[in-house]
Amino acid sequence: GRRVLVLIPDGTRTMPMPLMFDVLERELTGRVSALDYLVALGTHMPMTDAQLTMHVGRPVINGVAAGRNIFNHRWDDPSAFVTMGTIPASDISAITDGKLSQDVPVALNRLVTEYDHILICGPVFPHEVAGFSGGAKYLFPGIAAPSIIHFTHWLGALITSYEIIGTIDTPVRAVIDRAAAFLDT
Repeated sequence: GRRVLVLIPDGTRTMPMPLMFDVLERELTGRVSALDYLVALGTHMPMTDAQLTMHVGRPVINGVAAGRNIFNHRWDDPSAFVTMGTIPASDISAITDGKLSQDVPVALNRLVTEYDHILICGPVFPHEVAGFSGGAKYLFPGIAAPSIIHFTHWLGALITSYEIIGTIDTPVRAVIDRAAAFLDT
């Protein structure tokens, strides 16, 4: 009876998304009141219906596949966001060993507040900004507002991808995890 929103990667990430779409449909149809999808674009371009069709393995017409909404994250639309809180400059300074010291507003696509359960469905790979992709990275930068997206990428650049890629615990990941703690869903 719950409303479920599934965060999925965009077409720049490889994974068997058609298989996962089928599994989620099979396991959740009839058990949930809504099952919709939000493409975690970060600041990438929105996917067209044709691209989404290839991505999920079902025909997508006007953002709908098999009766399920597939939303593109609109990072460029301020009305798409809800502010969850702010990571204070003192916390940022501690997390970054003083590299940066500023308040970081935490805002996410408001759809995450309109569903009862958020399910993250995506691959985990070494990543040049966060150390590894996956998990809360689908929230930040995946469906976040530009300010925190730009902040995490700038922090990653300051540390360098040489130091970050393939590292489990990074300051960027610490900021992502700290920001994710604002989400109750």
